[in-house]
Amino acid sequence: MKQFFGMSQSGDLKEAVRGLNRPELIMLLSNKEQFDTHVKGLEQLYPQVPSIGCIGMGYDTKVVQRGVAVIAFSDGVTAAANVLEQASVMPVKYIDRLKKDVQDVGAAKNDTVCIDICTGNDACVLTTLYSVLGERGISLVGGTGDAGMVSANGRIYEDAAVYALVKNNKGRVKTYKENIYHQMGDYRFIASRTDRARYILGALNGRPAKEVYQSILGVTERDITTQTFKNPFGKLNGDDICIISIKEVNGNALACFRQVNDSDILIMLELGDYRAVVKETIETIRKDFPKLSAVFSVNCLFRYKLFCEERYMDEYLREMSVLGRHAGFVGYGEHYNNRFVNQSMTCVAFE
Repeated sequence: MKQFFGMSQSGDLKEAVRGLNRPELIMLLSNKEQFDTHVKGLEQLYPQVPSIGCIGMGYDTKVVQRGVAVIAFSDGVTAAANVLEQASVMPVKYIDRLKKDVQDVGAAKNDTVCIDICTGNDACVLTTLYSVLGERGISLVGGTGDAGMVSANGRIYEDAAVYALVKNNKGRVKTYKENIYHQMGDYRFIASRTDRARYILGALNGRPAKEVYQSILGVTERDITTQTFKNPFGKLNGDDICIISIKEVNGNALACFRQVNDSDILIMLELGDYRAVVKETIETIRKDFPKLSAVFSVNCLFRYKLFCEERYMDEYLREMSVLGRHAGFVGYGEHYNNRFVNQSMTCVAFE
């Protein structure tokens, strides 16, 4: 299979798709002002080709911040794209669409991946998607777009999750999740006074969450929302760590980007040697796939901001480019199988 990446920093869609022939699936990353125009234009240029899209930043060796980027798969790919509507209320109402697409594509464990983009309510969306995908062992990567809008097959949706099933007819697929954080000290907290609907973390070990975070890290209230780039919370999930980013201060509580429940056990995380972690991820993928066609990834917005702050983003994309065709988008939350994660990178490699 082949992966195409095209872009226009000025938002010229025709420039972005120059050289794109016979695509089997197209992903659109656009700016808010031109999203509607780009969605309609893409459908006119490539009618009947499955497509999904969102408002967000795309990248290969450079990041497209305000223009338009197009990622496409071709040559030995079978794909389907569709939408689960009413994501905040009842996405399961539309689950038969996914069941049919799985059947039509002939999706199987080792050669098919689901790529999804949603407008919110990520945990519920993933539970819904994985109720079908999990039965067949089909992996998923994805994320959340900006501004509450996504697109599928030439139409824009609000309060929805769009997805693409991609079957690699010429080899395997495999998904990965990269974590650049590790546990800090022996801090261990029991969460309480939470508001699940608003992702509020009220107290840690009975003390106000804001006060605990500030006292450990010695930061002002104003700096909490940037300190989370280096010190998010973590929730233990078996041998895995689920990263929980802080969104904002809410009185003496902390509003997070991921749901926290009363009695959840949390730990404090700190930034590790991210350069070494990235190199390790690259080597793992190269070892798993001596013959690699492409890598598609989703990087968290907070990782992007951290890497820009550290003046590492351009170097990071150059590092990833040694895998060959690497492209992806910056998400507001990342999806990995049935898990909604923060401050991570998830990706799929195609043989």
